[in-house]
Amino acid sequence: MVLNVESARQAADLGSKIRALRHRLRKTLDETATVAGISKPFLSQVERGLATPSLTSLAGIATALGVTLQYFVDTPSEERSVRRAGQLRFFSFADSTDLFARLTNSSVGSQLESILVRLPAGKPSAAEVTTHAGEEFVYVISGELSLTLEGKTFKLNTGDSAHYESTVPHSWANTGDIETTLVWVGTPRLF
Repeated sequence: MVLNVESARQAADLGSKIRALRHRLRKTLDETATVAGISKPFLSQVERGLATPSLTSLAGIATALGVTLQYFVDTPSEERSVRRAGQLRFFSFADSTDLFARLTNSSVGSQLESILVRLPAGKPSAAEVTTHAGEEFVYVISGELSLTLEGKTFKLNTGDSAHYESTVPHSWANTGDIETTLVWVGTPRLF
């Protein structure tokens, strides 16, 4: 009997997670089921914890909702909320010497993203001027940052911060003599 109670709880938890993600993405039962390759009544039963999908069905649901299968079978979200220093992995882009490390865990539908950025010393100019929907917040941990907003440049030093709409043309550069480290917080862009 304990196994049945535990299985029922797991089915209800999985169903709630699927329904919550589907609602955040504003997808209907019908469109999600169609893309997942399952019936709408079956998806409804899964979301209410009355049925448990096979791995194939769960993979289809994950695809329909734009996440990996691990999104539904990984550790509980509370454990994914904590990011340890030892988990930071810096990456860069081919055309940039800047280094980036994600401070927040990426998940579909999240409203916030935070990245630790390391800019090498003496970078003469910003890589590009960008605009996109959302907001951004920058906090300088060390060094100095030249932040350009709508053509006006601001020099930010250690401890300074800036908060601006991302629709404003913006760019940044490290024109100082030492590496600049900053925290960037913003609204995730959908590519």
